[in-house]
Amino acid sequence: MKKVFLAFLVAVCGLSVANAEYVQGHYRSNGTYVDGYHRSDRDSSKLNNYSTKGNTNPYTGERGSHNPW
Repeated sequence: MKKVFLAFLVAVCGLSVANAEYVQGHYRSNGTYVDGYHRSDRDSSKLNNYSTKGNTNPYTGERGSHNPW
C-alpha cells in the first residue's frame, strides 16, 4: 500500500511541475521592472495555483497563502 501511495504522490508532484511555465522578466507600462518567475499554467481553476492555500511552489518552496474564494 505504501508503494502505491508513493507512486501516486510522485506522479502528482511531477504533473504539477510539468504544468508550469516560466514568465520572462518584463517592464510594466509604468516603467516598473518585474523579475521573471514560474507560474502554474492558466486554467479555470482557482485551487491549483501555487499561491493558493494548501499548495506549495515547487521552485521556491513557498507555501500558498491566498484564499481561492
